[in-house]
Amino acid sequence: LLGCLALAAALLSPSLACPSPCSCSTKKNGRLLAECAYRELRAVPRGLSANVTILTLSANRLARLGRASLAEVPELQSLWLGYNHIAAVEPGAFAALPQLKNLDLSHNRLAEFPWQDLRNLSGLQILKLSNNRLAGLPRSALRGLRELRSLWLNDNRLTTLARGTFEALPALAQLQLFHNPFNCSCKLFWLKEWADGTSAVISRAGSTLCAAPARLRGRPVTDIPGQLCVAPSAQLTYLIRTAGRRVDIRGPTVARDGGAKAGRQRFLAFKNGTMAIPDFGKEDEGTYTCLAVNDVGVGDVSVNVALAGSGNPAEELPGDDPQAGHPGGHKGDELDPSGGGEKLVIVYHVPREARSGAGAAGGARIRLGILLALGLLLRW
Repeated sequence: LLGCLALAAALLSPSLACPSPCSCSTKKNGRLLAECAYRELRAVPRGLSANVTILTLSANRLARLGRASLAEVPELQSLWLGYNHIAAVEPGAFAALPQLKNLDLSHNRLAEFPWQDLRNLSGLQILKLSNNRLAGLPRSALRGLRELRSLWLNDNRLTTLARGTFEALPALAQLQLFHNPFNCSCKLFWLKEWADGTSAVISRAGSTLCAAPARLRGRPVTDIPGQLCVAPSAQLTYLIRTAGRRVDIRGPTVARDGGAKAGRQRFLAFKNGTMAIPDFGKEDEGTYTCLAVNDVGVGDVSVNVALAGSGNPAEELPGDDPQAGHPGGHKGDELDPSGGGEKLVIVYHVPREARSGAGAAGGARIRLGILLALGLLLRW
């Protein structure tokens, strides 16, 4: 009778194939465990049962995970890979493990990670990536992990984190970020604000320190002074130099409601650094400069503006202009937005009919409106 019962139990229990380097067993909760830790393994062993739910590969010599390394165990719920030599994970290695709840890759050599694989792991609860060489974390890397409770990113090479990195994690209860060389510029100030309002525990927050700038080195990231990150206001001055005059405009000439201030304004200067010249003529050609001054410093940007009305605009461009040499064409607004003081030549090719009409009217000038964006942004 006992023999029959044992045979029946064997037939009814899930099959559990087990490669020789591992030991396998069935847990009380019915989960199937493959224990392959401390075996000096250099690759994930072949021959694992397809219904293994817990796979332990910690403390081996694994150097990489290929796309098919875990293809035999699609029902995995827990995967422990800590304390290996893993330096590369091929995209797709985890994507086929939709039931995964616990993933441990701590104490490896990862500088890159296939973040896109996490999109298929909506049930993930624990993610350990501590003690690696990660230098960046994409803003959307953790999006969709609504069950994630514990995230370990400590002891990496993170210098900053994109705003909103943790906002899509409603279940997050524990976050470890300590021992990263954070640059506590204003780009990271959001983390302090998030930490003040979250219910998640930031483990060892006192060890999550700024490595830069020098004046904040050693200060907790969660204690970045707010006053340092208030956007500084700037006093704008517009300097206009044409062939016949020089005009200095200190501050905007257009009110907040969009109306021009008292008096007829030849140049309309707005608070955002934009200037409009409604009736632009040849006498308005020249150099336009926006000078910004605040407590942080001084900055300026200049552009040269020219109006051409000939059949060959290139004839009226400065000889050293790299954009010249396109006869009969229209050249517009060539500006390198990264460089202050770069030359901007605006050339309007006036149609032949308009020139003829102007000549018949006794040489009346053709006038055009232009809009110049000269604003500067100074910030710490």
